Amino acid sequence: MHQEKLRIDKYLWAIRLFKTRTLAASACESGKVKCMGDNVKAAKAVRVGEEYEIKTSARKWVIKVNALLSSRVQYKEAITFYTDITPAEEIERIRFEAAVFHTGKRLSKIGRPTKKDKRDLDEFLEG
Repeated sequence: MHQEKLRIDKYLWAIRLFKTRTLAASACESGKVKCMGDNVKAAKAVRVGEEYEIKTSARKWVIKVNALLSSRVQYKEAITFYTDITPAEEIERIRFEAAVFHTGKRLSKIGRPTKKDKRDLDEFLEG
């Protein structure tokens, strides 16, 4: 399970920041993974103690590597392999966005009228 050399794309997939290793690799190639401000390629070797900035579709992460993990494990175990050092203002921004997020589902009794509502409306307009 533990190795001395481990690719960054495999590590990010194993600690569950990305659903697939392909997504992790494409994030590296598109400049969404940085180490000390520099873009990181997918083949870069991860070292314990390094800090990475990662932009996923959900949020921006700043993590510090605690240990290397090469195979995907349960979330509870995976979170022990890194420390989330994301700034508090970024976490607060995410909470705010989540609070105002609109799911697109209509609330009960609000939205498109039912057939009965349409009949009642037609009856009102005619009469």
